[in-house]
Amino acid sequence: MAPKKRPGPGAGQPPARLRSTDIARLAGVSVTAVSLAVNGRPGLSDATRRRILDVVDELNWRPHRAASALKGASSDVVGIVVARPARTLGVEPFFAHFLSGLQSCLSGQGIATQILIVEDTAAQTAVYRSWAAENRVDGLVLLDLEVDDPRPQLVADLGIPAVTLGSRGDRMELTSVWVDDHAAMAGILRYLASLGHRRIGHVSGIVSFAHTRRRYEAVREVRGALGVEVESVPTDFSDAQGADATRRLLRADPRCTAVVYDSDVMAIAGLGVAGELGLRVPDDLSLVSFDDSVLTTMAHPPVTALTRDTFALGTLTATELLRVMTGGETPRATQAPTPELVVRGSTAPPPSTGR
Repeated sequence: MAPKKRPGPGAGQPPARLRSTDIARLAGVSVTAVSLAVNGRPGLSDATRRRILDVVDELNWRPHRAASALKGASSDVVGIVVARPARTLGVEPFFAHFLSGLQSCLSGQGIATQILIVEDTAAQTAVYRSWAAENRVDGLVLLDLEVDDPRPQLVADLGIPAVTLGSRGDRMELTSVWVDDHAAMAGILRYLASLGHRRIGHVSGIVSFAHTRRRYEAVREVRGALGVEVESVPTDFSDAQGADATRRLLRADPRCTAVVYDSDVMAIAGLGVAGELGLRVPDDLSLVSFDDSVLTTMAHPPVTALTRDTFALGTLTATELLRVMTGGETPRATQAPTPELVVRGSTAPPPSTGR
């Protein structure tokens, strides 16, 4: 019969402080039996093995890193677990520039970055639990927060120093670095409305993400006052889905005269679709990217975009994380500069209003 739930030796101690001797005592077996069970070796009855593994699972214990934790050892690693398709991250300049800024700051402290790509939020939480039990990382950066995301509270409960990117700090389980996506999106719509655009498409990212939701909220709040119609189409941030969403918007009747993209990769994909459909940019169609990069500046025409120092955003996030890792335990929200709109050759008044 499986043992009952037990707090483990030393009330309030984190699971990583458990020894194999503690597991042996709680399971009523020898230390050798614990080693055989956790390493999958023969020599135990099924009932004994199951009893040991039940204790191990209940206490979230892992054998290799527990001893290091007792010695106060540091892993000198910051972890990032990303739940996005690997193919989208591989071509996204924002992610690369952010990581470069993050690592440049951490490297000065001799700290490396470990990145793991998983399928979903459930897989992320499993990794956090495992890393906490094994003392695998000294800190975490949480990206792509979702609405009502359970991860900040879980990480706080696990006791891992962490910083979230994108949270406004409404719930202060963890220190956060955030950007005002609401103001940025509202600024794009005001600009397009000032040019005379009244039907605007919005190729958005993943709708469960909190920063995507804030952009949707901005659309809902300002479109009435600006006298514009906005149709939003969600995607997974990939170029393929960005292109498909663009075709859907441009084949509508009446079609939109401007499209806003939540990433530079999708904006470039949309520029290609416009040419495919025989539409001239900006004569027939205006395009705006929420992210700026070498992709938008090298396109023909160059794409109007919100620009920010993404490298500096990574550095700011690392600075906040180092503060938390060295004892700055009180969570706080730090706002990064709001991206600024840089007008380039992809935007102009719609054909009906003249040039």
